[in-house]
Amino acid sequence: MNQLQRRITLYGLTMVAVGSCIGAGIFATPAEIVATLPHAGWVLVVWGLGGLVTLTGALTFAELGGMFPKAGGVYVYLREAYGELVAFLYGWVTLLVINTGSLAALGLIFAEYLTFFIPLGENAKLLVAAGTIAGLTVLNIRGVNTSQWLISLFTTTKLLALLAIVIIATIFREYTPHTHVWTLQDNLPEHWPSLVLTALIGVLWSFGGWHHATYLAGETRHPQRNVPRAMLLGSVIVTLGYVLVNLGYLWLLPLDAIAHSERVAGDALEAVIQGGGRGVALVIGISVFGTIAIYTMSAPRIYFAMARDGVFFPQLAIIHPRFQTPANAMLVQAVWAIILLLLWGQFHNLITYVTFIDIAFMALAGFGIFIFRRRLPDLPRPYRAWGYPVVPGLYVLITGLFLLNTLLERPTQAVAGLVMLGLGVLFFWGFKKR
Repeated sequence: MNQLQRRITLYGLTMVAVGSCIGAGIFATPAEIVATLPHAGWVLVVWGLGGLVTLTGALTFAELGGMFPKAGGVYVYLREAYGELVAFLYGWVTLLVINTGSLAALGLIFAEYLTFFIPLGENAKLLVAAGTIAGLTVLNIRGVNTSQWLISLFTTTKLLALLAIVIIATIFREYTPHTHVWTLQDNLPEHWPSLVLTALIGVLWSFGGWHHATYLAGETRHPQRNVPRAMLLGSVIVTLGYVLVNLGYLWLLPLDAIAHSERVAGDALEAVIQGGGRGVALVIGISVFGTIAIYTMSAPRIYFAMARDGVFFPQLAIIHPRFQTPANAMLVQAVWAIILLLLWGQFHNLITYVTFIDIAFMALAGFGIFIFRRRLPDLPRPYRAWGYPVVPGLYVLITGLFLLNTLLERPTQAVAGLVMLGLGVLFFWGFKKR
């Protein structure tokens, strides 16, 4: 049977949306945000704003997900709105750097946190990282039921761990009093609006990933209903979790300690529980492991859809005869991720550069809702974006402003991303000729 099987439930897809966001970011970026904006009240506001931006994106993509319930998600929306070339370029940078580079980075982070419990040299860390990527890819090839169970288990564990941090902070906050300014008016510098925008960059980075749920639409039960619901539920769950856990950090540590902490979650728990830092290392390891499981499963559906459209290697459109998964696409991604891992010193900066292009494609996909409302007014929409056109407009505007800011402040990133796109155009015309 050369067809993907619809076996992913609403709960499973929601765990994909949640687990794609919650990686190592929430355990690392709070220090950067407090250092940028050392004001307890505004720190919480910025995390709430990040959640609102994510929700505008989820509301926008929910309509698109209901209209086009096919494997590939964002790739499909770009193809239907702008044509094959734009969609191909999105898949191209996703495979070449964005998703595979993220896998390489996550593999190294996982190996690094494993050293809290097992001594590992540099070569051993590389082996652990490569083995984790390869092993989870093989598990995901064995079928979406296996993947769904694995991802649900690890994402649920992540959420329980965040809840545990919040509960511990609630219990011990009276024993670690800190003089935080919780109002939004006191002790603010004159240029506070620009500080809020700067802090929002790290916040939005921590919220990234919820759109991975769209990649799996072709294997989701009742996708017109469940894909939109999974993204909306995921964005709400992550927002609540992030705001509450940052409140916990603020209860347990003074602002200066948070701003200078390299492992804020560990320091927060260590302040009230002996050995708390070691426990957090375990939590982060589990969190990163779960995110690798999702990334090795979700993005290959893009390459599969590209091959089905005839604009990529046809072998990637082959479905495993026994497990009904795009096994070749998953294996190619794993091999390239491991190559990037071995060449990490040369490639990790390039991944930062191409993030500019990733955001640009998300903005284009979000703008697609306006194109489809005009071009395809009669196409069935099981879910219509709440607050249209204001809510989708806000999402496109905010992502557009970040792109403009990157062009002005970090032009090198934009240029490197454009070079990658130029190479992609050449490959696209090569595939079209064949």
